[in-house]
Amino acid sequence: MFKKPSTLPGSPPPIERVTSVLGPGITWQGNLRGSGGVRIEGTFDGEIAIKGLLVVGESGKVNCADLRANTVIVAGAVRGNITAEKLEIRGTGRVWGDVTVVNFATEEGAFLRGQVCMEEKVELGLEESESPAAPEQTPTESGA
Repeated sequence: MFKKPSTLPGSPPPIERVTSVLGPGITWQGNLRGSGGVRIEGTFDGEIAIKGLLVVGESGKVNCADLRANTVIVAGAVRGNITAEKLEIRGTGRVWGDVTVVNFATEEGAFLRGQVCMEEKVELGLEESESPAAPEQTPTESGA
């Protein structure tokens, strides 16, 4: 009844379910961008910018300088800074890095080595990943 809307009117809500899985035993290096729900049970090393849900499962290991997503649930290990609207660190979760969030929850046994900064709103900068058809331009290609 008194719940604040989590998104702006007219914008689609972020994905709150898992649609892709990086399974156990898989090691991936690179960039993970886009919208949807992703669960990582293997090892990921690179950049993550997801409009939606990111779950790091108990067997998941993520090395990411800056991890950005609407909702992040950590039950495995994350090394890197996290910027999210919601962050939950489960009892088996381990995070080494600074955290900037709107909502933050931990379970007994959770581990965090870093600083927590809670804001009323966070800028994730994920809008550019919504339109993959627009190629990036360098200053020399802009026609100037």
